[in-house]
Amino acid sequence: MPVPEPHAHVGLVLAIFVAALAAAYDLRTGTIPNWVTYPALGLGPLAHAGRFLLASKGFTDDALREAGFSLAGAMVCSLVPLVLYRRGGIGAGDVKLFAATGAFLQVTWGVEAQLYAFVAASLIAPAKLAYEGKLWITLKNAFAIGSNMFLPKDKQNTVDEAVFSWLRMGPAVLFGVAFTAFQHW
Repeated sequence: MPVPEPHAHVGLVLAIFVAALAAAYDLRTGTIPNWVTYPALGLGPLAHAGRFLLASKGFTDDALREAGFSLAGAMVCSLVPLVLYRRGGIGAGDVKLFAATGAFLQVTWGVEAQLYAFVAASLIAPAKLAYEGKLWITLKNAFAIGSNMFLPKDKQNTVDEAVFSWLRMGPAVLFGVAFTAFQHW
């Protein structure tokens, strides 16, 4: 049986806390505030370095390595959300939240949590659209947008922006982080 890393669950607990705070604000205001995400981005590498410093009773290369993995987690976990943000699919707060949770969860668990968050969002979105009575028009718009990739510019379909609907990603990210924590605790 593999020996768990010292204080490995610190990142999980901190990621759940940040994701829960962001989800609450996202549901209430429709935004994820910078004061939630920016400190988390800085705290992630410090927490991972600190857990190794506490375990080894002094500075080691492991502490630096873990801080580096935390920074890598933030960068890797922000790649797909950045592409979605550039395409207008999600907000900037969502990108920063994914990066912050990546800093706490590092690369492997961060990508896993991100996958679960997108799965949760893909299940919530159709239910929300059906509840709002926008499911069929959204599917029609999605088909129009998809077919535009294969049509010349002058023959592309127009999409009515009035029927666009926003999904709050904060709760989906919280689900992804919580499910990842449940699996790895």
